[in-house]
Amino acid sequence: MDKTIKTIWIESEDKGPIIGGQLYTDDNSDVIVTFTEGQRYVATFFTYDNIKTLTEKNKRTGEQLNGTYFWASDMILVDSVDRDTIEKVIGELIKENSFDQLFKFVE
Repeated sequence: MDKTIKTIWIESEDKGPIIGGQLYTDDNSDVIVTFTEGQRYVATFFTYDNIKTLTEKNKRTGEQLNGTYFWASDMILVDSVDRDTIEKVIGELIKENSFDQLFKFVE
């Protein structure tokens, strides 16, 4: 498959930061990569700070055994969910031939 990227859609660019979160550094975002041949892949990028925020919320709400564990499908951890960071990570994953292991094929 040709790994030339056509578009990268970043959900947080449309929705803005999570309620109470810090723009880019305490957030999570679905990311859809579309290649020129039409294949689409999705993953969710979480910041390290966002995992802490979500864990603290889960301790208060009782979710995930009161914050005892955390998981999300197709999760990639980053310092920031800004476009530059996400594009660099995607480029590195393609270069290292690990993109298909971390992103889920959707169509």
